Amino acid sequence: MKRVMLEIAYDGTNYCGWQVQPNGITVQEVINQKLSELLKEPIETIGASRTDAGVHALGNVAVFDTSARMPGEKISYALNQRLPEDIRIQMSKEVEPDFHPRYRNSRKTYEYRILNKKFPVPTKRLYSHFTYLPLDVEKMRKAGEYLLGEHDFKSFCGAGAQVKTTVRTIYDFQIKKEDNEICMRITGSGFLYNMVRILAGTLIEVGSGARKPEDMLEIIEAKDRKKAGATAPARGLTLIKIQYEE
Repeated sequence: MKRVMLEIAYDGTNYCGWQVQPNGITVQEVINQKLSELLKEPIETIGASRTDAGVHALGNVAVFDTSARMPGEKISYALNQRLPEDIRIQMSKEVEPDFHPRYRNSRKTYEYRILNKKFPVPTKRLYSHFTYLPLDVEKMRKAGEYLLGEHDFKSFCGAGAQVKTTVRTIYDFQIKKEDNEICMRITGSGFLYNMVRILAGTLIEVGSGARKPEDMLEIIEAKDRKKAGATAPARGLTLIKIQYEE
């Protein structure tokens, strides 16, 4: 028996998120099914990040155990031949038997994209959140600086989250605008349920002038979800990468 890691990219548009559920097709369900067919044994993957319905990924991570003789690095090639076009394995390799993608110390990086112009662009509708309200990127950047470091992010945690603590560490926050697209990139030790989308919604309110940049500190200190902004739509969010400590 060996444990194999997968690095997975997917367009989340047509899926009810990553995690297997009874309500609809998920990315994990498709991968489990195709792996089981390929390796001719029941396979259950363990994912690192349970992305929501409509959220995309360039580098989500999952592991699974198998008794198949196929080398770990070859599984990506064989599995990609079976997967639908909106899911692709970027890398596969054998890892130590006790490697767990959720419990191993890591840094996760997400991007949230906002299309900020007078009218929507159809080709960007699945991968960015559209708003016609003019956004001040500099104000959004100043608000984002309050996120850096270790904080209790309870104000940015969606209802129904089951976590032992809402304390997280943000290592890096960047926001930039190219043409009419604003890209927010954030790296942290981990993220709460809907945290990045709530942060994005709050920053949009700052950019539109509905809030001041310094309001972000008050929101953090309040530890009250009602004090933060709306949850931005899932389609603008992409899990970029997960970096594990050696």
